[in-house]
Amino acid sequence: MDKRGDAEVHTYQEELAKEKADSKEYQEYVDENGAKFRVPYHMVREVLFTGIKKEELIDTEHAARLQYRLMLKDSVLFAKVEFVARKIRITYNPDTADNRKEKISMQQLTEFLAKEGVHVDLQTAQQRDVDYYNEIYKYQYNPPSIREHPPYGYTLEEWRKGMKAEYETHKSEYDKAKLDKFHAFQNEYVQDYPELAAELGIKIEEKKEDKSLLGKVLKKKKEKKDEKGFWFHGV
Repeated sequence: MDKRGDAEVHTYQEELAKEKADSKEYQEYVDENGAKFRVPYHMVREVLFTGIKKEELIDTEHAARLQYRLMLKDSVLFAKVEFVARKIRITYNPDTADNRKEKISMQQLTEFLAKEGVHVDLQTAQQRDVDYYNEIYKYQYNPPSIREHPPYGYTLEEWRKGMKAEYETHKSEYDKAKLDKFHAFQNEYVQDYPELAAELGIKIEEKKEDKSLLGKVLKKKKEKKDEKGFWFHGV
């Protein structure tokens, strides 16, 4: 039972409202043209270490193990260890970020690399802020461009000049024919199940009789099959 007086409750509510107003809650959604996108990060950090010593980055197996162990960390988004170029590129969630995900500081990152036998120089490291939504999220789900590959034996100029338009015309005709074929199958199917058509909101079209020779043959076969019924051998 709450034995506090009205004044104490009112003071507590004011303190709670002030604490909530002062606290910076993480906004999980990004608004773009009226559409909301939920993203786990806003700003992350990328660091590039160069000039790794040959005796520290021993071989390709060592580089692959280091990259794998970096990617195992929840605070690391991407990691690329290049043995030949002697470079390590890491995109990570810094300890200053305003999100709820696992974070890591630059000092913790260098200490982890040192445990793996790689000592990096922070003075020569190249660092930059990365906009997660614009540089990572949008690129993955809506890439700016898709590479065009012309058919074998043709140049890209020949493909774009005339072949591409012809291909797109044939493709649109093929897609329309495929869609018409599906609608015909759908209409034929729901004619036997009118309750399903009503449930899905599909309008049943009147089935047109196929007067072609093939249509007559198929109709005759169906009638014979219905007359014979089923016959089980070996009973």
